[in-house]
Amino acid sequence: MLSYQHIYHAGNLADVQKHALLAHALDYLTQKPKPLSYIETHAGRGLYDLAAPEALKTGEAQAGIARAGAWFDAAHPYARALAATRAAHGATAYPGSPLIADRLLRPEDTIHLAELHPQEHAALETALHRPGDGPTLRLYKRDGAELALSLTPPEPRRGLCLIDPSYEVKDDYAGMAELVLKLHRKWPVGIVMLWYPLLEGAPHDPMLARLAAIPGSLRHEVRFPPARSGHRMHGSGLFTVNPPYGLAKEAARLSERFATLAPARH
Repeated sequence: MLSYQHIYHAGNLADVQKHALLAHALDYLTQKPKPLSYIETHAGRGLYDLAAPEALKTGEAQAGIARAGAWFDAAHPYARALAATRAAHGATAYPGSPLIADRLLRPEDTIHLAELHPQEHAALETALHRPGDGPTLRLYKRDGAELALSLTPPEPRRGLCLIDPSYEVKDDYAGMAELVLKLHRKWPVGIVMLWYPLLEGAPHDPMLARLAAIPGSLRHEVRFPPARSGHRMHGSGLFTVNPPYGLAKEAARLSERFATLAPARH
């Protein structure tokens, strides 16, 4: 599906959950002097302007990072990535997960990003064009699931894969469950993060039922009020295979923060 563009939703509360936990995991991984691989299956454009008409139209960023930014002190890796992005691109800039990885990873690390949408892929190339040292960047205009399977186990084997589809296609739920299971079989030491929305009718339940057999995984869900009238998403989830040390504690801290919001209506 090539119609989805994340600019309408960038910086919303689902992004806050996903990006805060991703940043925490990457920060933990970089504390050891060993290189790592980062793989992303649905990269998007990487950099978003929250003052753009598309973002203002939905108001999701205003209900999201504009409100939740105070939950993170300056030393938090999510806050550091956000500050670095705004220092480089302006006060209304917001980093997607590719830029969060680029800001937090080291020259010895490698980033693999897949994005099929032609305009989003072109924007991603522009967003990641930067001077100076940083992690090795490899961008691909191809199906993200196929890329992840072709790369795993990556070199170096230590690392993380983020799977973040739009779920505009109903079959995505079954397809992402199969992808996670295949990646885990091919790359048993890899951290795999799967994001999903919480929607009316709970279409994610069969997907998570298939994944429940993976031992030691972490399922984290948060709920929040709709950003606007008629908005179907009332929360978001992140399923993590091989969660790194400290991720469960950070997830619990986030849950406490989300619990201060008005309850979701669904």
